[in-house]
Amino acid sequence: ELRAGAEIIRKRWERATARTAEAFISSPALCDFEEFDAPRALEPGLVILAGSIVVNSRCIVSLDDVLATGDSVWTCGGRVCAVRLMADLAPDLLVAGSMSLDDLAHAIAPTASARALAGRWVDAVWDFIAQLSPQLTDDIGALAPTIDVTSLMYDSIGSHSLTVEDGARIEPYVIFDVTAGPVMVRRGASIGAFTRLIGPCYIGADAVLVGDRIANCSIGDTCKIRGEISSSIVLGHSNKGHTGFVGHSYLGRWVNLGSGTTTSNLKNTYGTVQLWTPQGVLETGQQFLGTFFGDHAKTGIGTMLTTGTVLGAGSNVFGSTMPPKYVPPFAWGEREPYAAFAGAKFLDVAEKVMSRRHVSMGERQRRHLARVHSARSPG
Repeated sequence: ELRAGAEIIRKRWERATARTAEAFISSPALCDFEEFDAPRALEPGLVILAGSIVVNSRCIVSLDDVLATGDSVWTCGGRVCAVRLMADLAPDLLVAGSMSLDDLAHAIAPTASARALAGRWVDAVWDFIAQLSPQLTDDIGALAPTIDVTSLMYDSIGSHSLTVEDGARIEPYVIFDVTAGPVMVRRGASIGAFTRLIGPCYIGADAVLVGDRIANCSIGDTCKIRGEISSSIVLGHSNKGHTGFVGHSYLGRWVNLGSGTTTSNLKNTYGTVQLWTPQGVLETGQQFLGTFFGDHAKTGIGTMLTTGTVLGAGSNVFGSTMPPKYVPPFAWGEREPYAAFAGAKFLDVAEKVMSRRHVSMGERQRRHLARVHSARSPG
């Protein structure tokens, strides 16, 4: 359910296969994951039926590609990315991580006979940002012929395409700069006066942009964005309603940035950025990298974030002290050591935030958040 370029990965594969995703295979910790039209986790004891297509969600398949019905194994960049099952499969080994799609592919057909698909691989979380510009350019080109565009004309600079879907609202004094790449604005989005959109840039349905410079970004559905933001992905339903610079960052769902929240995306030594991961701090090789905001993360007024910061899901940080490069999930406070965001209070706040976007928290989603809070809260 992560956004890569202009589209969520699962929806990319639904488009390529001309099928609706029935389930996802992951760890038991995600058994109650629930989010909009996302499929459910594959339930224990069930088998995956013959004829089903199992895909690797780290493969960002091109929106232009289609899986042929006569094929059984597909590759991307020389690596197996999808397999059509020849027989029913108990998914236990896949869930445990001891079986890969390569294992399934070798049992079905030689990889030499596999059909190659266009796309990119996300091998590390920062690849979402590193590949954003070319991914957006490709995606907008693929999506543009499929939507109903408005007949109105808008001020634009450059030779790349500008696609404004019928039903979007563009106020006067909005500038579209398509010199470096295309721009797409989807139905229901509202672009306020004195906004400068610099391509490649994708603005999702019902997003609200309230001014300033927005460059090389993928802004998901029902977001509110004010102030400068560049080279970033906002998954959806998140709020940057005030000034403050955000660059080379990834915002999950239900994130809220306090006024003046600013991310550093470049070290003053101009060296590459290191990033915390569950496997330890890793060298990213990226000169520009900002902050990764987990779902439901919140920042207070004037929060300053250094390069390569990770704010865990459900964390709530505030005060004049710059947070460390890693803030655990459900952390609460001004500085280390952080207190834990109380579970009942977190769920209450999350439910209120979602209701402001006219979304109700389902019982499964409540169980999921409560389980994750219990397993990962600091202390």
